[in-house]
Amino acid sequence: MQTDEPCVELGESAIFRPLALGALRLANRIVMAPMTRNRARPDGVPDALMVEYYAARADAGLIVAEGAWPCAEGQAYCRQPGIATDAHVAGWRRVVDAVQARGAQIVLQIMHSGRIGSSRIKPEGVETVAPSAIRAHGQIYTDAAGMQDFDMPREMTQDDIGHAVDAHRMAALRAREAGFDGVELHCTSGYLPMQFMYSETNRRADEYGGDAPARVRFAVECLKAMADAIGADRVGFRVNPGNAFNDARDEDSAATHEALLSQAAPLGLAYLHVMRAPVSDIDAFALARKYFPGRLILNDGFDPESAERAIAGGEGEAVSFARHFIGNPDLVRRMRMGLPLAKFDRRTLYTPGPAGYTDYPVAA
Repeated sequence: MQTDEPCVELGESAIFRPLALGALRLANRIVMAPMTRNRARPDGVPDALMVEYYAARADAGLIVAEGAWPCAEGQAYCRQPGIATDAHVAGWRRVVDAVQARGAQIVLQIMHSGRIGSSRIKPEGVETVAPSAIRAHGQIYTDAAGMQDFDMPREMTQDDIGHAVDAHRMAALRAREAGFDGVELHCTSGYLPMQFMYSETNRRADEYGGDAPARVRFAVECLKAMADAIGADRVGFRVNPGNAFNDARDEDSAATHEALLSQAAPLGLAYLHVMRAPVSDIDAFALARKYFPGRLILNDGFDPESAERAIAGGEGEAVSFARHFIGNPDLVRRMRMGLPLAKFDRRTLYTPGPAGYTDYPVAA
């Protein structure tokens, strides 16, 4: 593995101070961001490889474990973990135990994919559903048949919506049963909550469609259901204003996110995990600070120095890293000691097995 990114020694700077996020107690302000890695068993059960992967990175103050589907309709990817069965709970419990034994807090990201998926991935007879019957442009990899077009989704009925909200509630309960310290709702990247939020994927004429305050209703109902189930101080959510991943399009993403943050603000949630907007006309961090009074985890492709400046400057309370945690299981130690950071191999991001997953070495 290459190790050619220098790192300035940070020592006991602001980023290493303890932090409370609701009921979560972080030993430092470094968060491992959720990253789909496709290493679960075909039925979505985490296995020993995932235990090893997450435990190796548990010097982080908080790990946000990768998006897990709350019900079979919500599965997007091959070998994506779930949180819908007793077997899922048992598999995740082994991951959680290993992480918490090393002192980190860990929450599970709950991710319903909506229209992003394929019948070649889901169990037989499981439908792909969405707010409106609008197919996403693009393809998805399937172990069974290689690249396939996204499914044409069926428009969700009111009963479907109620069942999806309840699936999020049950996912939160199962996550706590597995030992997770909390959950995070995935509200970006073109998955179901964002499909409801965005004007081009939500053409509904009922109370879940229309203007931005109505379109964010589904996401807010999921947050409320999860908060009611396990306590608002154990629930966070992730947003990325301006995100267009998975063919997500909106007439005014800033206004949509303003509506979401404004409705989520009174719920007393543990945190908001906000990614820097990929477009120049939206300042996602400023938007978050203006409309969400709670604590912020920032994600901006940080390096150690820019992350420290963000914390010291009061932009947010914690920072999350994604790619740096892939190639550097000992990222926190490297940051503390000013050791070089290793690069990761993009070719093995989503491939099964240990290569590019559990074989990155710690620094000498």
